[in-house]
Formats: sequence, structure tokens, C-alpha cells
Amino acid sequence: MNLDARGIPGVSVVTTGFTDAVASQSQAIGFEPAIVYVQHPIQNRTAEELDQLADEAIERALKLLVS
Repeated sequence: MNLDARGIPGVSVVTTGFTDAVASQSQAIGFEPAIVYVQHPIQNRTAEELDQLADEAIERALKLLVS
């Protein structure tokens, strides 16, 4: 489902370990996505650490959604 084509805003939350991949894919498809980067990695984090990452990212994500 392509939400952007339907006029529905979206934001991707991506870890900093994938910045190069995002740049390559964005250039390849000619699309500049709204992205909030969070610290990499996330798989070994505690629930409290994940909550903190989310708390730090939410304002940036909301700004991108309404811009």
C-alpha cells in the first residue's frame, strides 16, 4: 500500500545503522522519505531504553507528519 500516493503522510523510524541504505534506496526510487533516525542497534535494548528512544523520537516524527 502506497500511503504517500494516497495523500496520507507517513514517517519511517530507522536506526542510524541504515543511513547509507536509506540514501541509496531513496536515490534509486527518486523519493525523499520523511525519516526519524534513532540510535543503532535496538535489538539488545531493555524496554526502558526503547521507551527512551521513542520519547526522544516522537516530537521529530510528529513535526514531519504535519509539515
